[in-house]
This record gives sequence, C-alpha cells and structure tokens, in this order.
Amino acid sequence: MQTLIDRLVQTLDKSALFLGDEISEKYSVDWSGADPCKPAALLKPKNTEQLSSIMALCHEHEQPVVIQGGLTGLAGGATPQPGEVAISLERMQGIEEIDTTAMTMTAQAGTALQVLQEAAAEQDLFMPLDLGARGSCNIGGNVATNAGGTEVIRYGMTRSLVLGLEAVLADGTVINAMNKMVKNNSGYDLKHLFIGSEGTLGIVTRVVIQLQPKLKSSHTALCALQDYESVTRLLAELKRSLGSGLTGFELMWDNYYDKVLEVDTRLQNPFTQAHPFYLLVEYKDSSETAGRERFESALFEQIEAGLITDALIAQSHQDAARFWQIRDGIGELLQVLGPVSNQDISLPISELGEFSAALESRLKDRYSNMAVLLFGHIGDNNLHVVAYTGREEDKADINRDIMLMIGEHRGAITAEHGVGVLKRDFLDQSRSPSEIALMKTLKMAMDPKGILNPRRVI
Repeated sequence: MQTLIDRLVQTLDKSALFLGDEISEKYSVDWSGADPCKPAALLKPKNTEQLSSIMALCHEHEQPVVIQGGLTGLAGGATPQPGEVAISLERMQGIEEIDTTAMTMTAQAGTALQVLQEAAAEQDLFMPLDLGARGSCNIGGNVATNAGGTEVIRYGMTRSLVLGLEAVLADGTVINAMNKMVKNNSGYDLKHLFIGSEGTLGIVTRVVIQLQPKLKSSHTALCALQDYESVTRLLAELKRSLGSGLTGFELMWDNYYDKVLEVDTRLQNPFTQAHPFYLLVEYKDSSETAGRERFESALFEQIEAGLITDALIAQSHQDAARFWQIRDGIGELLQVLGPVSNQDISLPISELGEFSAALESRLKDRYSNMAVLLFGHIGDNNLHVVAYTGREEDKADINRDIMLMIGEHRGAITAEHGVGVLKRDFLDQSRSPSEIALMKTLKMAMDPKGILNPRRVI
C-alpha cells in the first residue's frame, strides 16, 4: 500500500489525495448507514485523465477501490470495506453542452441531478429523471445504479434516457462511447455494460442524456380508493384516457399514509374520512386549459364508475406540493422509527396487492410488535416496504424473510436501489444460475484482478 501511496503522491496534486485524519467521516458510509468504515485513502480526481492514471496504478498494485458519488445509495455499495481506497467523483462536475436542437445534455458524472434539471428548465427543456435525493445524488451514480424515481411510468428508468457515456475500466482504459444519436446500431451498444452495473465493470465519468420538451402544465390529484383491484383498474383506465401525459401514479397504503401524518405534525390530512388506499396522480400537458379539462374529466369519469371513492384536485402548486409531501414523508419517518428493514422490490402489478397482504400477515405472525408500511410507484411495478419491530436484532431476519418471499413470487429483490452489499447474498432469488454465471464472466473479463467495487452485486 505504501508504495502505491508514494506513486499517487507523485502523480496527484494535494487536492486530490487525502490520508488518515484528513479523510472526513462523510466518506465512511453511504445513506444505508450500514457498517461504516474509513477508507485506506481518499482520492478525488478532477477529470477523466487523472482518474485513468489512478486506476492504472491501482490495477498495477492490485489495490481494491470503491467508487463514490453523492453517497445517497441505500444498498451499501459506496461504503468502503477494510483496505479499500475510496475514489470520489465529486470534483468531476459540470455541464459541458446542452444541444437544444437534438435535445441532449452532456455532463460530467459528479454533477448533481438537480443541477441538470434546473439547467434543462432554463432552456425550456425537461430532464425526465427525478427522485427525492435530487439535490445530493450525482448523474454518474444515477447511471451506475440505473436509478428510477417518480417519472418512470412515462419516461422509463435511467437506462432509457442515456444516449452515450464515457467510462474508465479497471486498468485505466478509457471507453469513449459518447453517442448523441437515438439510432446507432453499429456493433454492440457498450453503454449498457455500465448502466446498472453499480461500478463493478467500469467507472462512468461523462454522460449524454436525452432531454424532453418542457410541458406547459402539470396537474395533480390525491385520490382515495377502496381496494387494490380498483387501483389496477384505475391505472388501465387512466392510461387510456390520459395517454403518455400520465407521469405519476404513486400509491400509499393506509398504514404508510397514517404514519406519515402522525409523525410529521406539519402536515394535515386533506380527507375527512379514512380510506384503505391513497393515490397521488400526476398528469402533464402542453396546454394549461385543455390539460386541466382532460385531467378533471378523466377523474370524474372514474368517480362515477366507482373506482375512485373521493378525489382532491390541486388548485395550485402549493396544493400539489402538500400532496407530494405526504408521499415523500418516508424521509421524516426513517429519522424516528429506529432500526427498519427498508426495501424496494418489484412484482407484476396484478400481484402486488395479494403479495403485500401476504407479506404483512407473515411478518406479523413471526415477530411481535411488527409494523409494516407500504407505498410505491406501482405503475412501474415498484413497491417500497418498511418493516420494523423497534429491535435492532430483528432487522437482519426481517430482511431475509422479505427477500425469500420475493423469491417465492419470482419478483425482483431490488427495483431501483441496487444490489450493492446488502442484497448481494439474495441475488439468486431474482436471477437464475446461468444469469449469475454470465455476470461473473463479464466481471472477470473486464476486471480480472477484481479491484472495482469488489464483493458488491456478485
């Protein structure tokens, strides 16, 4: 290690290399909070060339590295393990180009998602990716984890937005696949090797993102429904009546909805009666007047059909923000609930209702004082499960029980947070032996010394 450090000192300026007490605790753990560990050294390259030099040296010395972006991951993937060097991309930030004709944006990996959103808006364009950590997460991390968020039902996961990228391999080789064209079938589309690979196959350094026109109006409603069957039928009906303008379909079970209002006393329940399900619907249109009429008409039609029990339509941006505060209340909850199993999973939409009921029943049968909170994007198969007893010693067992039940139902153990370290041992619940074998083959081919984010994903 010392020989490598000496060579890094010769290669890097002082602002790029930190040792011992110079390393802030910030770099010891990601948002998962799991098993903090200070890295053996912290490196902050300022550009792709410097990162390439770092990786060439680490490869030569067989030094394991962990890649860090905004540290907003929830799977432990960016948390250092003993003996690892941390490479933070936070200095590699900035927007290089916005092409308003092609509607593309080229940015460095360390740029915060919110910066990209605001820059696109200034050009009357729209950055389709959005999630709660927008102010902290970086676009490189979004790409590396194939982030989802609240716009997936219309625009897809991050994978659907990336036209091209640049990446540094384990040995320092730079892969320049900065394609800006929607159509390009010239051989293998190599960007997909890195999107969703969680930094195990290469380090994403620059990205070309496909933007969209900025729509002129946004309409939001909070709806109450009587059962999960009504939810799935309503989704189908709204897709027919609102088409691609349906951008949000966020479902909250009453256990989650009620808990948020209980914990966050700044919020008030906009309904006068209790309901089993609460649904946040968002619709965007190019016309303010026509869009509102279409949105309200679609909702009223489903109220008359009996699918919606009650509905509150936001009359202002402030109303919409208050509705979203309830949906986004998970941040407040996690600060006060103590040790929780916080899972994001996927199943076919038609099975989510039955699965959630069976999961809650099984967990309450196995653990005393068990509480289960359920919410999710639903329109893209994604369910979030927060389960807790208040006892730290139960957390690992609860995690295992949820993962195994997902395997029984042939679902996905992670919908958008990634596998990282925390779900690595359960990958076989969602992937076949042949799939995992191929993943290992790719890892061995691209990182033969196993130094890139080792012991993560596989």
